[in-house]
Amino acid sequence: MKKVTLLLLTIVLLSSCKRENKTKDYSEESLEVTARIYPDNMSEIFNAHGGIDLWNTFEGMYYEIEEPTINEKHTVALKSRKSIINAEHHILAFDGKDVWLKELDTVTFKSNPRFFYNLMFYFYAMPFILGDDGINYSDAEPLQMDGMEYPGISISYNAGIGDSPDDEYMLYYNPETYKMEWLGYTVTYFSKEKSKEFHFIKYSDWGNVNGLVLPKTLTWYNYENNLPTTKRSDRSIVNASLWEESPNDSLFRMQDGAKI
Repeated sequence: MKKVTLLLLTIVLLSSCKRENKTKDYSEESLEVTARIYPDNMSEIFNAHGGIDLWNTFEGMYYEIEEPTINEKHTVALKSRKSIINAEHHILAFDGKDVWLKELDTVTFKSNPRFFYNLMFYFYAMPFILGDDGINYSDAEPLQMDGMEYPGISISYNAGIGDSPDDEYMLYYNPETYKMEWLGYTVTYFSKEKSKEFHFIKYSDWGNVNGLVLPKTLTWYNYENNLPTTKRSDRSIVNASLWEESPNDSLFRMQDGAKI
């Protein structure tokens, strides 16, 4: 009887140790993610927009870009970055490996699918997209615009991050509220070389999406000498939501009639 009792006690202890080890490993992993250190000004910007920790709790995102006839619908799995865009004339998606395109009628898709599939997601998910791994931060010269001085943060990527690791961003924020107000960005996807030409987006219209402050309107500006000059065009985002569960993988699978 003592042997049986001892055996049962040993099994319970071993089982308990295994559970403790799993819990410990999981906690350490979680702490590592939560405790990632950003520059003070970048942390203040994240906080002004609802917090990077809250952003990291979400697994899925949905939003629509207003169009004259049918809105362009975007769904993104935030951790894997799988995505699908349902537009009037096409469906464009990334399944985790390949980008595929399905044209729905005779209107030809004129952009480069691999360049375009996550373009608006990057601009819309600002500033949280700049909390990704493999990013380097440094102070940038302030932007002088409309009688205001906006402090700046220069963002670059480590080699091998994404399709365009030579892309650079300049985030300019309000010195009082710490909300981002301008984004400068380069495009290197086609040249595969660093660019000295910055394009500019103005962020001034914000909305609350599940506790996060995300843009409702993106305003592109003309530019000269790497400075914004005059307003060029607007894109409006509506019906945005964030999900604690990731979209089902089947949503991103290549459809009949599509091509890579």
